[in-house]
Amino acid sequence: MFNKRIRIKDLLASDKANYETTVMGWVRTFRNNQFIALNDGSTNNNLQVVATLGQFDDALLKRLTTGACIKASGEVIASLGKGQK
Repeated sequence: MFNKRIRIKDLLASDKANYETTVMGWVRTFRNNQFIALNDGSTNNNLQVVATLGQFDDALLKRLTTGACIKASGEVIASLGKGQK
């Protein structure tokens, strides 16, 4: 169950993209009911998790506050922003 996850430090150090993975960590920030900055303590850097709009109900999204612990699965995509992995 837990051994299928990847640490955020290892994910950010890798140049691989376009593959499915699972990460777990604590919410640092949550913006626009869509963007979650996630950190698992393996690095000071955060991973941005993007929740598809309309996929989750409002009651669940209201529980995503700073410090909440989550498990997220999805596709790793390289950032389109300058200076970001």
